[in-house]
Amino acid sequence: MHQPVISGTGVFTPTEIISNAELVEAFNAYADKQNAAQADAIAAGETDAIGHSSEEFIVSASGIHQRYVMDKSGVLDPDVMHPSLPERADDEMGIMTEMSVDACKKALAQSGRDASEVDLIICAASNHERAYPAIAIEIQQALGAGGFGFDMNVACSSATFGIQAAADMIRSGSVRRALVVNPEICSAHLEWRDRDCHFIFGDVATATLLERKEDAQGDHFEILSTRCLTQFSNNIRNNNGFLRRTREATNDLPDRRDMQFMQNGRKVFKEVLPIVSKHILEHIADINVSQDDLKRLWLHQANKSMNDFIGKKVLGRVPEDGEQPNILQDYANTSSAGSIIAFSKFSDDLAPGDTGVICSFGAGYSVGSVVVRRA
Repeated sequence: MHQPVISGTGVFTPTEIISNAELVEAFNAYADKQNAAQADAIAAGETDAIGHSSEEFIVSASGIHQRYVMDKSGVLDPDVMHPSLPERADDEMGIMTEMSVDACKKALAQSGRDASEVDLIICAASNHERAYPAIAIEIQQALGAGGFGFDMNVACSSATFGIQAAADMIRSGSVRRALVVNPEICSAHLEWRDRDCHFIFGDVATATLLERKEDAQGDHFEILSTRCLTQFSNNIRNNNGFLRRTREATNDLPDRRDMQFMQNGRKVFKEVLPIVSKHILEHIADINVSQDDLKRLWLHQANKSMNDFIGKKVLGRVPEDGEQPNILQDYANTSSAGSIIAFSKFSDDLAPGDTGVICSFGAGYSVGSVVVRRA
């Protein structure tokens, strides 16, 4: 059996940013336009007027101040209200691969490795641009990696589930080195016309390099243990299996609200938080790691209140500054990539022997936890 370690991470951040102020202005313009068009029906009580959003509402509900996106022009156009992502020809590099290659190169550079030394690529993400061929295989070709690759989808838990799969293969000896890549284009699946969720998501790609401990060339984190859990629920759902592209393409399709991201936020908050807290506490207890041993929690970046609740439950007290870092104020919810962004940006300061937990959770329901220790 081999000891798997994390020796590198990389984050691709889009160049375009949508601030809460910009988002609110676009949404309210859309609401005013729709309310004017439906004025008679609203007056007759046949439909409800669309309420305005506000910066205060968004920050209070989520802790989000801005988000990075692959295209802001379509999102901020009251007549479009979704990103304009033109369909690419079959012989062009896919948009998810383009994002992934950047993140992968950063992870490889940090670990001092070349892509040719990688023999497994897992593309683990909530939203895939196509059914097949696998995005992972396209990433493999673009990087010049060897071995094999495959896609997986466990919604917001995809990164930690992918890390468990790669770590298990390293432990068994079937691979030496793996990249777990999380290209998330959440903006293309979000319903930007829904006040209750129009502020939630952003776009990003992350990559995590795993390898055998004896092969690691620099600073690294030992993966002490991994654990996954799923429990079926419809409270977070996305029926769309493809990215929304140009406005012209979507105009030919029925305008169905149920085909985009949907969630019952109150039920999710009530049901998921106890599951996640219990999962982490049982996981660390089973490997003889105590609450007091934990120096850091890198949690899924969905909602500040959710993370604050989980942090308090897991640590048994209110987390001190830096113990449970949040990045969603800048990146918003980036689905499976969120916990990896937090780990990538807030792990360098840990000392040898320090222990922490990477945990993601979401639709399914699903929870994945990875206990790591600075070597």
